[in-house]
Amino acid sequence: MAKRSIVLLLVFAMLAVVLTGCGQATGGKRVGVTMPTKSLQRWNEDGANVKKALEAKGYKVDLQYADNKQETQNSQIENQITMGCDVLVIASIDGGALGGVLEQAKKKNIPVIAYDRLITNTQNVDYYATFDNYGVGKMQGEFIEQALGLDKGEKGPFLMECFGGDPGDNNAYLFNQGAMDVLQPYIDSGVLVVKSGQTKFPDQIAITNWESKGAQDRMDNLLTAYYADENIDVVLSPNDSLAQGIVASLKSAGYGTASKPFPVLTGQDCDKINVGQIIRGEQSMSIFKDTRILADQVIAMTEAILEGKTVPTNATYNNGVKDVPSYNCEIKFANKDNWKELLVDTGYYQLSDIPGAQ
Repeated sequence: MAKRSIVLLLVFAMLAVVLTGCGQATGGKRVGVTMPTKSLQRWNEDGANVKKALEAKGYKVDLQYADNKQETQNSQIENQITMGCDVLVIASIDGGALGGVLEQAKKKNIPVIAYDRLITNTQNVDYYATFDNYGVGKMQGEFIEQALGLDKGEKGPFLMECFGGDPGDNNAYLFNQGAMDVLQPYIDSGVLVVKSGQTKFPDQIAITNWESKGAQDRMDNLLTAYYADENIDVVLSPNDSLAQGIVASLKSAGYGTASKPFPVLTGQDCDKINVGQIIRGEQSMSIFKDTRILADQVIAMTEAILEGKTVPTNATYNNGVKDVPSYNCEIKFANKDNWKELLVDTGYYQLSDIPGAQ
């Protein structure tokens, strides 16, 4: 009887070990997902979409947000490594600041997928899922070109200012490069005039952490210093959070009237607030990056990794030390003519989500 009790205790102890192991949990494999911040709409949607899609496949998901603090993100990733997560999906705050913590992942043989932001200057990133970020900037530049008629020979001159994203985000460099490859010839010829002379990224036009307030403050300064006596015609904004701050500044300066019409203004992400701005004519366009598609791609990569199959890729990105196998998802143009078809009819938003929509 005593021997039987001991055997049963040993069996229960072994079951407890199995059930509490991260990678062997009852729901299957575990995936650690870290997002940079909850302060921007898109990262809330990205995190929710990835978590939902992974859990629908039976994975356990540890989803963390780092409040744009690199130390916090590093700590979160370390905890996920300690848990024994089977794959790490990381949307980095500073893509070049993860080398140390990813050394730990490598030692544990945990594959790493960079999510939308390339992880740079390390060998220890295995895959990258993103959108065509150079294409985003190129699309913005081409929109400005067409909206002003530059492609049809309009000579202006048109007054323009340029904004850039966070220097720690590799995508910000790609956005800027894509746009300036289109616009720089017009600046050089004098058709586009940047009165401030500030066009260099990141030194002159970058906005830390993509913060709306930073963009608003910089736009306030530009309008005060250079546009007291004439209207600005176009503002290159790489994303919607910056466009929100720019619109707030323009409104404060009296834009939005017949004598001071809103300038051509670009954006990216189709945030709900910005779709409202597009409807009201305060912002000219945005670029839609369907996070559902990106989430599906991450799931496809994760499944292939864990099942030992070929991981789907269609591009490579050099991160400074290696060419990272990557997948570029499709981007789509959005403006006042197609926003409803693109965003509401596809189920991405409800009509009631968008301020001012009818």
